[in-house]
Amino acid sequence: MPQPTAARPTPEHTRTTALKTAQPTTPDHAPPAPEHTRPTPGHGRPAAPGYAFDNATPHSTEQHRCLAAAYDPVTLPRLAATGVGPGWACLEVGAGGGSVARWLAGLVGPSGAVTATDLDPRHIAPAPHLEVRAHDIVRDPLPENHYDLVVARLVLQHVPERRAVLARLVRALRPGGVLQIDEFDTSYEPPLLAPDLESAQLYADFLAAKSAALRAAGGDPHWGRHVPGALRDTGLVEIDVHPHVEVRHAGSPSLQLQLHHTHHLRDRLLAQGLTDHQLDRVQRLMADPGFRAASSVLYSTQGRKPGGASR
Repeated sequence: MPQPTAARPTPEHTRTTALKTAQPTTPDHAPPAPEHTRPTPGHGRPAAPGYAFDNATPHSTEQHRCLAAAYDPVTLPRLAATGVGPGWACLEVGAGGGSVARWLAGLVGPSGAVTATDLDPRHIAPAPHLEVRAHDIVRDPLPENHYDLVVARLVLQHVPERRAVLARLVRALRPGGVLQIDEFDTSYEPPLLAPDLESAQLYADFLAAKSAALRAAGGDPHWGRHVPGALRDTGLVEIDVHPHVEVRHAGSPSLQLQLHHTHHLRDRLLAQGLTDHQLDRVQRLMADPGFRAASSVLYSTQGRKPGGASR
C-alpha cells in the first residue's frame, strides 16, 4: 500500500511495489509523555524485515479498500483532468487493489488499453481493456515512448530506488504524455480533538512509531514534498501540484486506514517501542466519535513529457 538509492528493502520475491503512509508531530499543547510510554526505535519485539505492506498478507484486502475509499476521490478527478479517453495507452504501477486501473480501463476502450502492474497483482480483478502483469518496477523493463498516461499512487515512497524508477517512468511516456505521482508528506498530521492530553500524545506516538517502521523498511514518509522538484529534474514540463488535506474522524476512510495499520503493522509498531496496551488504547481512541486529527498532505503532482502533441 508507496516509493535515493539505498539497498532494496526486501528480496524480490517478498516485496510489493505499492502503498504507503504517515508520520506525526506532537501537539504543541501536549506535555512530553512519561519516558516509559514513549516509543523508542529498535526496542520491542523483532519485526519482519522488508517492505511493510505485502500483498500476500491477510491484511492487504482491507488496506486496498481503505486506500481506495480515502484517495480515489483525489486521484480519479486529477486523472480525468488529463482528458484520458478512448484510444489512450495507460500504465499504473503498484496498482494494489486495482480500483484506479479499472476506472481507467472503463474510459479508454474500445481502442485503448490499461496495463496494471504490481510485484504481486493477485488483488487486481480482470476487466475489459485491462492487462494485469506481475512486474518489478525497479528491475523489469518497460516499453519506452509508449504510454499516454502513467500513474503511481503511494508507491515510490516505499522504493529506495525511487528517483531511478521515476526516470524509468518518464522514459515510458510518449512525447506529450502525462505522469501523475500521488504521494504523502506525513510531517504534519497532529491530533486536533482528543479526550485529554495523554490521548493526544498517544496518537502522536503511534504515528511516530509508524513513520519509524516505514523508514526502517526503506521508505520515505515525506517523499510527497519532493515529487514536484523530482519531476522537474527528469525534464518534465507543466508541473502541476494539487495538495489534499482533510480532517480525520471515526467515520472517515483515512482514519479507518490508520486504525487498520494498528493491525497490519502491529509487529513493526511493537518493534519501534509501542506496547500492546498502547495499541489497544489508540484503537479505542480512533473509534471515539469525538476524536479529530489533521491528515497528512497527499500531493497529487502531474508533469508532461516535452514534444509531441498534447491530447
